[in-house]
Amino acid sequence: MASISSLSSSNLNLTKPQFISPKNLSTTFFSLKFTKPQFISPKNLSTTFFSLPKKTVTLKAGTLKIGTLNKMVIKAATTAAEKPKKRYPGENKGFVEEMRFVAMKLHTKDQAKEGEKESQDKPVAKWEPGVDGYLKFLVDSKLVYDTLEGIVDKADFPEYAEFRNTGLERSEGLAKDLKWFEEQGHAIPEPSSPGLEYAQKLEELSKTDPQAFICHFYNIYFAHSAGGRMIGRKVAEKILNGKELEFYKWEGELSQLLQNVREKLNRVAESWTREEKNHCLEETEKSFKYSGDILRLILSS
Repeated sequence: MASISSLSSSNLNLTKPQFISPKNLSTTFFSLKFTKPQFISPKNLSTTFFSLPKKTVTLKAGTLKIGTLNKMVIKAATTAAEKPKKRYPGENKGFVEEMRFVAMKLHTKDQAKEGEKESQDKPVAKWEPGVDGYLKFLVDSKLVYDTLEGIVDKADFPEYAEFRNTGLERSEGLAKDLKWFEEQGHAIPEPSSPGLEYAQKLEELSKTDPQAFICHFYNIYFAHSAGGRMIGRKVAEKILNGKELEFYKWEGELSQLLQNVREKLNRVAESWTREEKNHCLEETEKSFKYSGDILRLILSS
């Protein structure tokens, strides 16, 4: 069978590329230059197909004489040969969705429906927290939030200024909680190694690596608004007679506050290269490690 797709490219004399729209392609004959005129019968032509992106085109039956004068090439053929752009999970919804997707993969199955990791710790429902350990957690958490909010206020990189006064800030609420514990007769401890190490790391990243810092910023605030609240309720039920601390209260509608910050994060990331975005995503696991070390203080004595 004489098929156009099997003809040798060495016999083609193609010069200026021309474009034929998909709308007209089904009724367009292709004139190519061959050393000898050839004919394709209606029987064979109707079963000859050309595959183009997302379209299969059938040439209508008819006697096609391939002459020696006309020259044509389809621009779409070049496009079809190009390597398709890699799509990252969540990319079409904005960079925050990419960060959320990576974070969910690091959650355990008992922490989130989308979690993929197997839990190596007791489920929160089986925790036996004490006041001393919880106070260590609150003190180290306050140091981290003090550091984050101080970095944003200084804004060594202009984009940090976008995240001032978002309504997600936690330092003031934590200060009130620690004062309440003190009034109940509890001694407030000094910050411990997990909090000190994380605060130092955040300071370093904020000056040299804004993409990595933004990753930590996102994970700290957004994790606290979700899993952090759940942990706070469970601990309060066990050791605080259900008292809700200021650490778990926000002024205004939390969902709207989070959406406002999502939009700011997406805008900031629009100016990043793909490599910078990937670098930010790669920092997620480190963020989980630092935050996890502080969270485990709740179970310390």
